[in-house]
Amino acid sequence: MRHRGALKPCGGGGRAGALRAGARASGGSASGLSEAVRRLEVQLGVRLFNRTTRSVVPTEAGLSLLERLGPALSEVEAALDVVNGFRDRPAGSLRLNVPVSAARLILPDIVPGFLAAYPGIRLEVIADENFVDVLAAGCDAGIRYDERLEQDMIAVPIGPRVQRFATAASPAYLDRHGRPQHPSDLLGHSCVRGRFASGAMLPWEFERDGEVVRVDPTGPLIVRIGGATDLAVDAAIAGTGIIGLFEGWLRPYFDSGALEPVLEPWWQSFPGPFLYYPGRRLVPAPLRAFIDYIKGGKA
Repeated sequence: MRHRGALKPCGGGGRAGALRAGARASGGSASGLSEAVRRLEVQLGVRLFNRTTRSVVPTEAGLSLLERLGPALSEVEAALDVVNGFRDRPAGSLRLNVPVSAARLILPDIVPGFLAAYPGIRLEVIADENFVDVLAAGCDAGIRYDERLEQDMIAVPIGPRVQRFATAASPAYLDRHGRPQHPSDLLGHSCVRGRFASGAMLPWEFERDGEVVRVDPTGPLIVRIGGATDLAVDAAIAGTGIIGLFEGWLRPYFDSGALEPVLEPWWQSFPGPFLYYPGRRLVPAPLRAFIDYIKGGKA
């Protein structure tokens, strides 16, 4: 299973999303920011945005202005963050874009302690499975697996360094339909599958003693990976079929007996995720504090 999950933009799209994001960054309101833009347009005598009831889109003049102002705004942001460094404790906002699996399996062991150590930091976590440029989406950093990292990103290990893709079913289902002994046996079983937001539904991959087996089983239920994963787990517990998911997600159900491991000797291991952020810009103080925290510097 090579695709572990991808990322999505922080915040919404359209007029409300654009103005709210800008207002949040400036500390004002969306309506106030909208009025400020209108005043600037009147002063310049040029329309900077085309507006409808559903969206706000920059005009050619607006895009040119944003392109020229971008470096200056980045310098202002960097200067303000230098001042932030003089605080006894870093303060400000930190926005992370993460797959749902990381929000469920990685962050619960990190976030409460981090926020207790840095009470001046407000953390916003956007959990989804779509892949976008986190900077363009207004996020400071993200979490993803190594095969999805871009070359210009700095990556810091976060969470367990080894994970496994597990398969499981309810004992009642296995009593009725038999217990698979080889991954190819799954083709004769009802399986609960997951589909990514992109539309991809990847085959299940197994490995044992150097032998890799990929199967593409079918079944009565397909769910959107991320938001509907809990439905898939509940269906498997109810006896709908065999589910494939992160071992850490299924472990509580193994411990309770609600689910039984299937083909465990064939479960494939893969490296754990990374916190990633761009290396070409100053690291904001809240992000630096988070990086130091996950590295073990919990001062």
